[in-house]
Amino acid sequence: MTKENRLTNEELESLIVDLKKRFARNMVRHKDIEWHEVEDRLKKYPAKAWSLREMDQTGGEPDVAGQDPDTGEFIFYDFSKQSPKGRTSLCYDREALEARKKYKPKDSAMNMAENMGINLLTEEEYFHLQSLGEFDTTTSSWLLTPAEIREKGGAIFGDRRFGRVFIYHNGADSYFGVRGFRGSLRI
Repeated sequence: MTKENRLTNEELESLIVDLKKRFARNMVRHKDIEWHEVEDRLKKYPAKAWSLREMDQTGGEPDVAGQDPDTGEFIFYDFSKQSPKGRTSLCYDREALEARKKYKPKDSAMNMAENMGINLLTEEEYFHLQSLGEFDTTTSSWLLTPAEIREKGGAIFGDRRFGRVFIYHNGADSYFGVRGFRGSLRI
């Protein structure tokens, strides 16, 4: 972990205060989880706390979505109502970004996620997110794409319209002002 990817004690405490408030306001997302356990893990893994702050600063509003019963890790998702504003207008991955000859986006979702130390939501995680509320009602979010789709030049994204969750496909090099990506992080 580089020095840049570490929060100061003040930054960590500020993040913990914000996350604790969000956690308390949204207990339906994590009914059987105690905040003090989450806080203990945040303090134990400061690099992960840095990634959570990156999620928050780009508009993701990260919160606990569950706990892995095997590892004990807490699983955070981006819970912003719409795709995080600081992560839009991105193509899917570096290969798509490099292949684009005109009107290149500023970055790719996969590259940005990697730099933040997080993962794109999978289809399964996206459906889980949507079971906890209504998200991406006017936006869409790139999702981790299966290799067999990506090998053919495509990538998948999800949104919620007409009271349903949809998973679609697009060329991996496409990008839109209303499409970003949602991340997950295990701590």
